[in-house]
Amino acid sequence: MLLSAARITTCGHAPMPTRTPDTPHQPATPAIQQAQSARALQRAGEALPGALAWLVGPTALLAAWRAREALLWITALLAVYLAARFVLAAIAQARGLRLIRQWERTDWRAEYARRAGPGSLPREEVHHLVLLPSVDESEALLRRALDRLAAWSDARQSMSVVLAVEAAAPGAPARAHRLRRAYADRFRRVLVTVHPADLPGEIAGKSANLAWARRDIRRFLSADTSFAPDRAIVTVMDADTLWHPAYFDCLTTLFATDPARHATYWQAPIRYHGNIWAAHPLMRPLHAQASAWELAYLAAPWWMALPMSSYSLSLRLLDEAGSWDADVIADEWHMAIKSFFARRGQQRLQPVFLPFLAHATTAGTIPATLAARYCQTLRHAWGAREIGYALACARQNPGTPRRAALRLAGRAAHDNLIAGAGALLLAAGTQLPLLVAPGWVRAHLLSAPLVIINLALLIVAGVSVLLWAWDLRLRPPRSTPWTLRARLAEGIALLLLPTLTAVCVTLPVLHAQTRLLLGRALRFTVTAKE
Repeated sequence: MLLSAARITTCGHAPMPTRTPDTPHQPATPAIQQAQSARALQRAGEALPGALAWLVGPTALLAAWRAREALLWITALLAVYLAARFVLAAIAQARGLRLIRQWERTDWRAEYARRAGPGSLPREEVHHLVLLPSVDESEALLRRALDRLAAWSDARQSMSVVLAVEAAAPGAPARAHRLRRAYADRFRRVLVTVHPADLPGEIAGKSANLAWARRDIRRFLSADTSFAPDRAIVTVMDADTLWHPAYFDCLTTLFATDPARHATYWQAPIRYHGNIWAAHPLMRPLHAQASAWELAYLAAPWWMALPMSSYSLSLRLLDEAGSWDADVIADEWHMAIKSFFARRGQQRLQPVFLPFLAHATTAGTIPATLAARYCQTLRHAWGAREIGYALACARQNPGTPRRAALRLAGRAAHDNLIAGAGALLLAAGTQLPLLVAPGWVRAHLLSAPLVIINLALLIVAGVSVLLWAWDLRLRPPRSTPWTLRARLAEGIALLLLPTLTAVCVTLPVLHAQTRLLLGRALRFTVTAKE
């Protein structure tokens, strides 16, 4: 069975009691019944995306034979919904880019003086605890990330860095200790934690690594009398994250002056520009779309954003939630859901409009590049588990406002359902009638549903080109001039975007959701980004 089906995270409650064969049968208590209900709900939520995806295929095929017009109308409604979302994303992207320009012009140290009030913390007393988990990333990549952190002017006084490495990765502990010695005088402290391999009940990956690091450094920090937990903010980053130069000045000001500092996540938008010109041209339009959507979620007041990849939260919020869980892959979504219910819904996400750079997946050949991107999406798609987790937490925490709990569960479900069953329905609804009854389709080319579908897909395509053009303008300068071959490669990749989306997004999403449906665990793998 899948780990999540066998071991249900109890969202802050005690685990469900078990009964051995020698234990006399007793009526189930309300607590046991609630835990059993949460277990069933979690398993159903995990299976939902895969079940819907596998239901779409045969249903659409049957409809293509017996109810073509109904199938086309359903597809048209989905296409209109997607077109509307793309238009809203473009509007949010424009708003986000404007906010980024404003935030980049802001002097965040001077902003502290303007914002500080009676409840504000002294700026110099805010401490940053940066967790940098890694597996087998190169020393050069880690040094690049550490150099960017050390470039912050207050790093020596106000930043501690934790190099959280895996014991299973050959050479990782030795590499971390070399880095600790090399950077010891550039931060307040540099710590190394080594996550043991093959611990029972764990899924090897970032979340398990972070959970171990938090436990390991707890003793050290508690022994440091100068360390004030209520004035500490934790930042989680990937090994390839390059923070905006003003991020920590801005974060210090926001944290110190915000009365809700202990109920807040801070999230900056991602730009996959860390290695943009070294990445394979095929991947650039795909990562441009990903960057645009992450910014759109943060900038749109009509959508609910969740933490992604690299984020910050107060140490107190982390402790209230009980730290990360070791049996999940989507560390950021899981932690946000866990802390949301620990605080009974009194939680928010504050965008920080200072984008950080991340690396796009890359490899030497086209097949290897596609395989790397497939594996990355497969790992990200494991976030569909959080649908069931959110539903189980809602069941176990009746004190959380029902509307807020359902909105969070719906947010976790929406993108997973659209990327899986939704993409499959769109493909089936547009292609199956043509394959099954081409003559009928030709006779109905000007029918309302087909016209609506084509117009909606044209809008999606047009917005996709616009998002790519924005990303192209924002990329760092090329180290070499544009050549005709480079321009052709970029153009071909843009034309292939629908196909690349199907291969590198839809298929791995369906793969992950099918494994969840069948109760088969996923092995965490790291994709190449250098």
